[in-house]
Amino acid sequence: MAKKTIVIGSGFSGLATAACLAQGGHTVTILEKNSSPGGRARQFKSEGFTFDMGPSWYWMPEVFENFYARFGKTTSDFYELKRLSPSYKVFFDLESSVDIPANEADLFALFEKEEQGSSKKLKKFLADAKYKYEVGMNEFVWKPSHSILEYMDPRIAVSGLKLNMFSSISSEIRKLFKSERLIKLLEFPVLFLGAKPQKTPALYSLMNYADLSLGTWYPLGGMHEIVQAMLSIAKEQGVEIRYNAVVEGVKQEGNKTTGVVCKGEFIPADYVVSSADYEHTERIILGKDLANYSPEYWDQRLMAPSSLLFYLGLDKKIPGLKHHNLFFDESFEVHAEDIYDNPRYPDKPLFYACIPSKTDNSVAPEGKENMFLLLPLAAGLEDIPEKREEYFEYMLNKLEIVSGEKLKKHILYKRSYAMKDFVTDYNAFKGNAYGLANTLMQTAFLKPKLKNKKLKNFYYTGQLTTPGPGVPPSLISGQVVAKEILKDS
Repeated sequence: MAKKTIVIGSGFSGLATAACLAQGGHTVTILEKNSSPGGRARQFKSEGFTFDMGPSWYWMPEVFENFYARFGKTTSDFYELKRLSPSYKVFFDLESSVDIPANEADLFALFEKEEQGSSKKLKKFLADAKYKYEVGMNEFVWKPSHSILEYMDPRIAVSGLKLNMFSSISSEIRKLFKSERLIKLLEFPVLFLGAKPQKTPALYSLMNYADLSLGTWYPLGGMHEIVQAMLSIAKEQGVEIRYNAVVEGVKQEGNKTTGVVCKGEFIPADYVVSSADYEHTERIILGKDLANYSPEYWDQRLMAPSSLLFYLGLDKKIPGLKHHNLFFDESFEVHAEDIYDNPRYPDKPLFYACIPSKTDNSVAPEGKENMFLLLPLAAGLEDIPEKREEYFEYMLNKLEIVSGEKLKKHILYKRSYAMKDFVTDYNAFKGNAYGLANTLMQTAFLKPKLKNKKLKNFYYTGQLTTPGPGVPPSLISGQVVAKEILKDS
């Protein structure tokens, strides 16, 4: 008889887990608390605009391709993938900007123009980053990380020495480059990992290889197309999904769970996988007697940032901006201190503007613009409505300067989203947007475990466990957990 598995949550990790387990012979039901799939990658529509609610960067395209290939599919079966050129635009101040080329030769020329001799150093840096990427993505991220013993393989240990696990990416970059502008460019991808460059292992220069060599892509129709693709695969494998299905607890017999309680209904299961927020799962669904970790443990974790987001529909096309735009016109160091060292509302934050309608006509009515603004904030801050508006004015003023347009009078639609919303919609610990910071002490086997220590058939997946935050890691996390369960069953 087929094993019955319940997956809590329909984000990338939950969908990946469900599809792989169903392919392996399990009868799988996803219980999703919201009314639509995708978790942080949900989508909504208003006034003719289509907004991706969360992830907006498509990196590491082979991770998606490899997932689809497990089911005899390819990316093109689901959506058209377009490489962005330029990859993105960076504003170092409001008078000067640089477009990051998709072509490596142009990239080397850009570096050389900024700092003599830097193109040769960039080639070496990217060659090292490629090695880290290939080892990291082929070896490290696929480890379930139950214990340090998994990393004792001599081959992996040798690789580990080359990966610079114990030095920071900041020190590695600053050994090679003097230009602060180039340093900012190379430290930027660390923002996806949710930690200061000084605290992030040099291993993660693999992100620079993903960025500068593998490129920045976009699925026409929006990032939610990935969710729809994964949902299609899951359903094809026989997965059932229930929406508005809030899981309230589990039932237990000995060292196993017998199923979950969802809106007062008991649903039996041989296995349960939570892709919901790990801390919420422990505190609310399991309770302290079945939790892996104490409240004190969670309070001591360094969290990746939360975010203040704005979804805007504009009644005209906006010049001077690209699909992805990074505003690095203020101090990265000071903003990072306000996020990690002394959590507070920053005075002069950096921010990001995404305008997918520059690439995709389907996400906005003809002649109009779809804009998504993101400002990183410390997790755990009080969500103050007045602060939302203060930062909106701050970002809009800068966008008006670089575009030469009075944007406020062109806004047809506006919606904000911040810490309180992350808690309400995703039960996000401290309102975090990206999970745990990828510091050395929160990497690999030092992350929260993907298997419950007290219930042998209860697992966790997603951004708060192995291999960590981000869309590709979450997709991999689901596959790793499914493999562990299939071995057990």
